[in-house]
Amino acid sequence: MADDQPEKTLPDADPRVESFRQTRNNRRTELVEDYVELIADLMDEAGEARQVEIAQRLGVSQPTVAKMLKRLAAEGYIQQRAYRGIFLTPEGQRLAGESRERHQVVETFLCALGISPETARIDAEGIEHHVSAETLDAFRAFLRD
Repeated sequence: MADDQPEKTLPDADPRVESFRQTRNNRRTELVEDYVELIADLMDEAGEARQVEIAQRLGVSQPTVAKMLKRLAAEGYIQQRAYRGIFLTPEGQRLAGESRERHQVVETFLCALGISPETARIDAEGIEHHVSAETLDAFRAFLRD
């Protein structure tokens, strides 16, 4: 290596491992959170959620929704009733509430920084799943001041 170029070294593995582990975990829960949050919104609006409405609002096919609903039921977040629709269990309601609250904090924080409401809404949709509790607390503190 030439004397005028600094030697490159990789950062220590341990901090990066934790970062990548957390990101992978967040990606696994992201879809679950999006679905339960949407189901909660549909229930608030119409009293129940239907597979066709979920597919339309998420821009995915009904078979894709059916597969995810099966997963959500197996994990205890929803109950499906024949000829009725989809309903959140208490655990699903808890998760939807937490997801909604995180989204609202992130969106409000972005707007406080001067981001347009439309962009803040879109960006918050991705950020909300990856923001740590510590960062959310800092956003809340910023918004209180």
